Amino acid sequence: MTENDSKPGWRGTTILGVRKGGRFVLAGDGQVSVGPTVMKSNARKVRRLAGGKVIAGFAGATADAFALFERLEAKLEQFSGQLARACVELAKDWRTDRYLRRLDAMLIVGDAETTFLITGAGDVLEPEDGIVAVGSGGNYALSAARALNAYEDDPEKIARAAMAIAADICVYTNGNLVVESLGD
Repeated sequence: MTENDSKPGWRGTTILGVRKGGRFVLAGDGQVSVGPTVMKSNARKVRRLAGGKVIAGFAGATADAFALFERLEAKLEQFSGQLARACVELAKDWRTDRYLRRLDAMLIVGDAETTFLITGAGDVLEPEDGIVAVGSGGNYALSAARALNAYEDDPEKIARAAMAIAADICVYTNGNLVVESLGD
């Protein structure tokens, strides 16, 4: 039995970030599943941080993500709202701290200028094309958003359409969206 075999099999979520035309949009679905059962269909996995200047979304364990959100907010305060610096410092702590290393989540965060994917492996990645996704339906949403990006100028329309496509394909993704945006 591996460590993952002892967990209850919580699955599900799709988080998608789209940056285009001076706007950043972060969309997340609301599904939480245990095995083949939908436990909740309207969970809120996208929220505003730092007085509304940063939007963050997570895939993974909810309590772990909330602990990471708190740490990120503290880093943003410590580094005067510099998102890149706060993300790098959070990733360093996450990778080296014994308690934080056990946290099971991935974060997408963005402000008016930048977007980052942060992982517990110490990764702080800025998407090259402004589109990033995580979660069980993340690859479906990412693919759809990249395809739609060439034909649509509105990042919110791209995010909503891509999330609808992911919800149609991934059984762990639903259409109950929370969408937050920053910018023009």
